[in-house]
Amino acid sequence: MYPDLSYLLHDLIGTPVDNWTSVIKMFGFLLVFAFLASHYFFRKELLRKEEQGLLTGSLEKFKIGFPPTVLDTIINALIGFIMGFKAVYLVQNHSEIGTEIFPFLASARGNWPAGILLALLFGGLYWYNKNKEKLDKPQVKEVMVMPSDRSFDITVRAAISSIIGAKIFAIFESVENVKAFLSDPIGQFFSGSGLAVLGGLIVAFGYCYWWISSKGITPIHVMDAFAPSFMMGYAVGRIGCQLSGDGDWGIVNTAPPPAWWFFPEWLWAFDYPRNVLEKGIPIAGCEGIYCNRLREPVYPTPVYETVVSLLIFGLLWIWRKRVKVAGMIFCIYLVLSGVERFYIEKIRVNDKIPMFGMEVTQAEIISVIMVILGIVGMFLLHFKKVKTIPINQPAKAS
Repeated sequence: MYPDLSYLLHDLIGTPVDNWTSVIKMFGFLLVFAFLASHYFFRKELLRKEEQGLLTGSLEKFKIGFPPTVLDTIINALIGFIMGFKAVYLVQNHSEIGTEIFPFLASARGNWPAGILLALLFGGLYWYNKNKEKLDKPQVKEVMVMPSDRSFDITVRAAISSIIGAKIFAIFESVENVKAFLSDPIGQFFSGSGLAVLGGLIVAFGYCYWWISSKGITPIHVMDAFAPSFMMGYAVGRIGCQLSGDGDWGIVNTAPPPAWWFFPEWLWAFDYPRNVLEKGIPIAGCEGIYCNRLREPVYPTPVYETVVSLLIFGLLWIWRKRVKVAGMIFCIYLVLSGVERFYIEKIRVNDKIPMFGMEVTQAEIISVIMVILGIVGMFLLHFKKVKTIPINQPAKAS
């Protein structure tokens, strides 16, 4: 496994493990690629819908040639200070910080000289460039901004809100998590472990729906564009779970592979050597911080989810041009994604919640709700005949 970048580079080029590159954690590294992959397909679909006339732009006012303001200069300097204060200290003291980076980011530890230097650099460069662009007669211009121009902005907002939402929902996954949060709110919230993906999806959807609507964009077409792109991002993110060994694995599986199994044995049961949770037994002759493997092999559920998510992405990507009812692709996504997560929970490690005489997981509850909403949505959209707008016809305001 590759808990951080140093372990991957060790296998590729032979550099030592736990060096300064260990500050780049594998799950976070792949999470960045997950959002980039999601953004790529999201923007492509927004552009296609714009060409069809399903999505239109809105006028935005931009200031041109104005001198730098004190407030904006201070904000840029503050960004530079934080980068120098934290990043330089992180590289210099990676062994002291260990595996949990979020508690360090929330602490007062940092490199003051580097922080001050980058603050002066960022603030000075902003001041210089704005003065260089300054005009004798500053102007305020109205520019048409299309939804595809906002795709990166939407992706970033979705990313930040989903991480916050995933952390909040993870806290309420079990009584133990709630108790741990109450005893150490800051430490638990900024801990690098514990993210409920479906909870993050709920929060990101609510926030982005509101923000998109506030910009005069028709949400239902953006939702259709979002569906396949999210599945691609989800697939890439699960690769990060698998490579890092972050505990997002299945239940113990000591049964031999069935007779029909022709895949590698590790896809049936895997013991996650060098996992980031340091669970299990020591690995003989191992060097580095992460030197444990699980005592008993488990189902490698992140791999299963990656494969199924790619299949769902492929289906949605094909169907997006064939389905003529606005919102239907999003509803299909809800059903397929909900079914996928519901069944993977049966072989996945997770906290159980007593409910109606049964023990269920938070993800199972959300999955069932997703499937119900998707089926009801498809039923209503089909019988109400909410068709997509003909090509080259302007979209109505939401």
